[in-house]
Amino acid sequence: MFRILRRYSLTLGLALPAALAACSTDTTSPAASIEETTFAPSLNVNLAAMTRTQAGVYRRDLTAGTGAVVVRTQTLGVRYTGWLANGTQFDSNAGAGPLFNFRLGAGQVIAGWDDGLDGIRVGGRRQLVIPSSLGYGAAGNGPIPGNAVLVFEVQVLSAQ
Repeated sequence: MFRILRRYSLTLGLALPAALAACSTDTTSPAASIEETTFAPSLNVNLAAMTRTQAGVYRRDLTAGTGAVVVRTQTLGVRYTGWLANGTQFDSNAGAGPLFNFRLGAGQVIAGWDDGLDGIRVGGRRQLVIPSSLGYGAAGNGPIPGNAVLVFEVQVLSAQ
């Protein structure tokens, strides 16, 4: 399964932008703010109903969890799906297979997840709208183009 949330090695992260810079044509679009982004109706993004974190992630609890509030340094087990703003799904572990596990606040996932999942309760399902600066930035990653605003639905099923 394609693990879009894991960061690539520093070597790849530096080599790819350098190689792209050598090309004469820039294919990345300028970074749009979340507020300027048009979202596919299928994503049900309603910024007015969401809370904006200090870092700039918009979040909304779709299902309130009944478990403990998660705190940074805990290892979370989650199910998630990620989309581009146009509605194109780029990654998911929803449904089957093992949970995706990571330590909250340890930089093991994109910064938008560390920020946007802080304070969720175990069992909760949250929608995150993440600016490109807290996702994959101007370089993008795999199927994610540069400067992309990302939309995730994440359900926290365990915290240890």
